[in-house]
Amino acid sequence: MTTHRSHFKGRVVLTAAIAIAVFGTAFSVTARAADPLKIAVSGPFTGGSSSMGISMRDGVRLAIDEINKSGGVLGRQIVAVERDDEAKNERGVQIAQEMINKERVVAVVGYVNTGVALASQRFYQEAKTPVMNNVATGSVITHQFDKEPENYVFRNAAHDSIQAPMIVEEAITRRGFKKVAILADSTNYGQLGREDLEKALKAKGITPVAVEKFNVKDVDMTAQLLKAREAGAETVLTYGIGPELAQIANGMTKLGWKVPLVGSWSLSMGNFIDNAGPSGDGARMPQTFIQEPTNPKRQAFIISFLKTFNPKNARMDSPVSAAQGYDSVYLLAAAIKQAGSTDGPKIKSALEDLKAPVEGVVTNYVKPFSKTNHEAIGAGSAVFGEVRGGKVVYAYAEDQKKASMEVARK
Repeated sequence: MTTHRSHFKGRVVLTAAIAIAVFGTAFSVTARAADPLKIAVSGPFTGGSSSMGISMRDGVRLAIDEINKSGGVLGRQIVAVERDDEAKNERGVQIAQEMINKERVVAVVGYVNTGVALASQRFYQEAKTPVMNNVATGSVITHQFDKEPENYVFRNAAHDSIQAPMIVEEAITRRGFKKVAILADSTNYGQLGREDLEKALKAKGITPVAVEKFNVKDVDMTAQLLKAREAGAETVLTYGIGPELAQIANGMTKLGWKVPLVGSWSLSMGNFIDNAGPSGDGARMPQTFIQEPTNPKRQAFIISFLKTFNPKNARMDSPVSAAQGYDSVYLLAAAIKQAGSTDGPKIKSALEDLKAPVEGVVTNYVKPFSKTNHEAIGAGSAVFGEVRGGKVVYAYAEDQKKASMEVARK
């Protein structure tokens, strides 16, 4: 009898142990399934590039909040792991290593500065973690790993190979200038952009009369502007960021030399517009998004952004950065949902073959990427903006009409 009881007791204990183990495993699986889905957000939230970085980050936050309120992705809430890369290459590298090794993110969105992107994204490439560049425009960014079997770097911003020909077309063909000067900053962004400008000018049979360089944080552009003026420049083409671009505009005013400024999209930055004041009026630049409610999606985005973040003068500091940041999250979420997984290679494959259109603020993304093309934005999706009275508006009526078109044109 004692033996029977002991045997029975043993079976009870064993059964209980199995039940606990099964329950524990089930609980563990459920817990893992409900774990937050971490996405890295890397950009400059301080310093001269911060108007782009903060606007991008806020656009990302808005999209994540909307997605989470509708149930998240794969039943999981998205969590943004935000880091200020300070527009410094070495800081970007540190952040990338932290995100991969410590935070275990499933993807990264961001990068405002071309140099930071090029220095940092190699670590994500090695870790097979998808990168969605949503602001940085250096043409080489999505081609950095072309020689490797798989490329984990994507972008939804108008790269410089799109912008530079647009800038030249505006200055040479549309406005008839024959003598142009180029002023570009000394960063990777500025110098790669300058190369793209010179290439586009050469295609038109034009050699710039002056090519001048300046450094980030320079406050006096007199020497460069005098060389451009003495060379007979009829327009100045720029590649730089807001604070220094404002110094160019203000320097021209001080010299009493007013020729049109036509440059890359960064002439739309709030810290260019505010620091240049009236001297910045008339500056023109390619844009993927202008803060005007040209369709219901853009109207809803603008209303939500202004209500949530309450920016000064009801103006996004960098509308392009905000819109592209917002869209980048929806593109990534669509890929994760389609993949049914947070595995990097599966997300990458899904991005390269997105089945369902993604309604964005910049455009409706229909098959935005492929195995050989990791650029979501084509030349047909960019328009020309102009600084007028403290904000960016459409430079041409046809561009405003074009902005209402729904589908990305490549």
